[in-house]
Formats: sequence, structure tokens, C-alpha cells
Amino acid sequence: MDVSGKITLKKGKSFSIERFHPWIFSGAIQRIDGNIHDGSWVEVVQHNGKPLGTGHFQEGSITVRMLTFGESRPAPDFYTPKLAAALLLRTSAHLPGELTNCFRWIHAEGDGLPGLIVDWYNGVAVIQAHSHGMHADRKKIALAIKKIWGAHLKSVYYKAQSTPAHLSQTEREDEYLFGLGGVPHVVRENNNKFYVDWEEGQKTGFFLDQRENRKILGEFSKGKKVLNTFCYTGGFSVYAIAAGADIVHSVDSSEKAIAVARKNIELNMFDESVHKCYTSDTFDFLKDKQNQYDVIVLDPPAFAKKRDSRHRAVKGYQRLNADAMRIIRPGGIIFTFSCSQVVDRKLFYDTVISAAIQAQRQVKVLQHLSQPSDHPVSLFHPEGEYLKGLALYLE
Repeated sequence: MDVSGKITLKKGKSFSIERFHPWIFSGAIQRIDGNIHDGSWVEVVQHNGKPLGTGHFQEGSITVRMLTFGESRPAPDFYTPKLAAALLLRTSAHLPGELTNCFRWIHAEGDGLPGLIVDWYNGVAVIQAHSHGMHADRKKIALAIKKIWGAHLKSVYYKAQSTPAHLSQTEREDEYLFGLGGVPHVVRENNNKFYVDWEEGQKTGFFLDQRENRKILGEFSKGKKVLNTFCYTGGFSVYAIAAGADIVHSVDSSEKAIAVARKNIELNMFDESVHKCYTSDTFDFLKDKQNQYDVIVLDPPAFAKKRDSRHRAVKGYQRLNADAMRIIRPGGIIFTFSCSQVVDRKLFYDTVISAAIQAQRQVKVLQHLSQPSDHPVSLFHPEGEYLKGLALYLE
């Protein structure tokens, strides 16, 4: 990798980097030297010139995302060993395996590659870049993927349209970096089948982070009437039916998502009479459903992506949970989640407590829920824990 310049930090501002936190904020920088632009590799040094590592430069609050630490410099084939090490972590967790052939391969800071997401869908790698640097290096990343998977690789797709708006519209072009298309594509998760469309679907096409939580839901669904709100393509619904739920209702405001949810029910050859879809706003749907459901899933999209919208998000989570608590049958179970990184676990917990007070229901916590092992969180970057959830029992 070509290192284009040098970033010198202010005195006393190297503490977090020496402890392997991967972000350097603009206020910590004393001087910038060299021919540096967004996406450049840069060397980072202390105020006295001591090397701290290298990373990607990008104008903004987070100015450098660190990729190496100490005196090491990035090798020309930097990405191949990094991707191979991340794959080793997944294989130790039996991914891919006989029952599951889709998983998150690279989880940004959790795998030492800030700004990079790679999801694996049974022979297809889907890349998202959340930084200029990873966008600039996308073809090198694709080459590393080819080296690792060889003949097992069908295609590499770069999903630029779903990355943050740091790229101009002319740069935000989705493309196949290797191979050809083939969507929708069937994958298997805990022996359940799903269609994945990385070209038109949200994120990389499927929400892989709920795999283990979907499995837990199944354990509580046999003989129950289940409501899956914000269902997207019906992941929780499929698990509930597979586990023997009597009735499953899937709700989403997107007609396109509901259409795929129906197809996933058909794909798994379930009895269609067990499942019904509703294209509706969840808040509207919940209004007149008193005592109809034994299990309710609340898995909304991120209500807040920035700190300045956190208060509004908390109010949204509070209202959503209170509405569900009011209508669920006595002895019912609610699976409630937040994927908003700016709403931490304690704040989410406190918000759910507030909802229970509003609903005037006695509530017990059965389980604390989180993201699975293929979405690892670095000890040095606790911000990587974004998915938090609770399994609640209501008297």
C-alpha cells in the first residue's frame, strides 16, 4: 500500500491510539504533511515523531481510521491475511456449515478493518464501504477475496448505494467486481431457506445479525400466535412457523418487503394458512389488537443514527414498546430490539422500563440479546456493539 503522507498528533492525544482504539478525531491532529486526500493511506505519529501506525484519511470528525498499529507498515497484499484471519474466526464458530451458509465475514472495527463490511451469501461476497479509504481499496479487497475462496467464489458485488453519503452520486455506483449477477439468491440459515437480493434489498440484502435471536424466538413460538412487526423479508416469521407456531402475522410498511416475506414462506414449503402478511405502519397496526398475540417481535430500523436525534429515537422506542405491552396477552413474550448505535444498552433498558410503567404491566427480563459471533466487538472499540435486545415476559 502506498502511504501518501503523515499525520502528527497533538501532545497528549495519542492515549487512545496506544490502546488500539481505531479512530482519530480531527481535534487531536496537530499537523498534516504530504499529498493527502480522502481515501489516502497515511502514517500517524505522536507529537515527538514516534510511530503510532497507519490508516485511511478522510475529512470530517473521524479523520483517520487506523488499520495498523505501532511501527508496522501495510504490506502490498495487506487485505489477504486480514480477511483470512477473520474467516478463521468464523470457521471456528462453524460458519459456513451444514445448516448455515451465510454470515458476516468482515465486521469493520470488530475485525480490524474500520469502514469495511463484507457479507457472505453461499458463494457471493457483498461489500459495503463506510469510508473513503475502503471505497478506494474495493478492487484490492475483491482480489483478496478471490485469493481466499478460489473456485468456491461465484461473484463479488460492491453495494455503493447503501453506503453513507460521504461519496458523491457519481461515485455511488453498484458494480460486480468479479463474476456475474444471480438474484434472488437462496441461502440457508439454521436450515431455514431465504431469498437474498443484494442488488435491490436493504443493506447487503439480509439482516444476518439476528440469526441467533431468530433461533431463540423459535424456542418460544410453538403453539403460539406470533406477530412479527417491521418484518422486512420475514426472517423471524420463518423461524416461528418452523418451530410450530399456530399463527404468524408479518407486518411491514414496504410492499416490496412483504412480497419477499411471502416468497420466503413459500420457499420453505410452509402451510400458507398459518401465515398472513399486512402492509401497514406498525404503530397503526397495533392500535386495535388487544389480547390477540402471545409473542410479539419489535425489530424496527434504527430510530437514530446521530446523537442529535437520540431523544426523538428514545421517544419512539418508548411508544413502540408501550403499545405492544398494552395489547399482548397475559403470559406473553416480547422480543424487542434497537440497532441504533447512539442508543446504548443502558439507555435502551431504561427506555423499556419507562414503557412498562406507561403500559402498567408487570414485566420480567428473560434474556439479554445481542449480535452473534460473526459480528464481533473489539474490546478497544466498544462502539461496535450496536444491536441490543430483550426477551420480556409480561404477566
